[in-house]
Amino acid sequence: MDLGNDGLLSPEAVANPPVYNRARAVAHFEDGPVRHLVHRLKYNDRMELAKPLGAWMARAGNELLVEADLLVPVPLHRRRLAARRFNQAHALAQTISAQCGVPADPFVLARVKPTPSQVGLSRSQRALNLQGAFRVTDGMAPRIEGRAVVLIDDVMTSGATANAASRALLRAGAKSVDVLVFARAV
Repeated sequence: MDLGNDGLLSPEAVANPPVYNRARAVAHFEDGPVRHLVHRLKYNDRMELAKPLGAWMARAGNELLVEADLLVPVPLHRRRLAARRFNQAHALAQTISAQCGVPADPFVLARVKPTPSQVGLSRSQRALNLQGAFRVTDGMAPRIEGRAVVLIDDVMTSGATANAASRALLRAGAKSVDVLVFARAV
């Protein structure tokens, strides 16, 4: 949720509360080392970065992880996965799982709608872009029914991806969804 300087909820957060319960991030996503690390992992095949970034996430998200039953990485659409050859959220979830002992399942959630890049889109455009983008994979609802799920991703900008993915998980029976990311755009 968006907090103002005084710690109170912003009017936007009150008018449009997130679908997920809580969100945690290691760092602010801004120009500099954080952006550089994320881009190297995401776009430059620097998979070795998933271990330290995931370890930082496990520490920052400990409050969420001690209550979690399952980690679910935000999936890529199959075309984007084929082009990129890996899902950075899955790599981060594997490291977090190894750190905290909560199982990660990359097959529970599917991105069924190929969405264009969210870069440069407004908050409302991002939400519209992601409507219907995620669904729980056929036969996987029993894996999440009644469970506390932590959704894992690299960056949260507007929260549209987290909301769309959380909505799909909750509709399929998840007890709750929290979100853990490496960086949060402010």
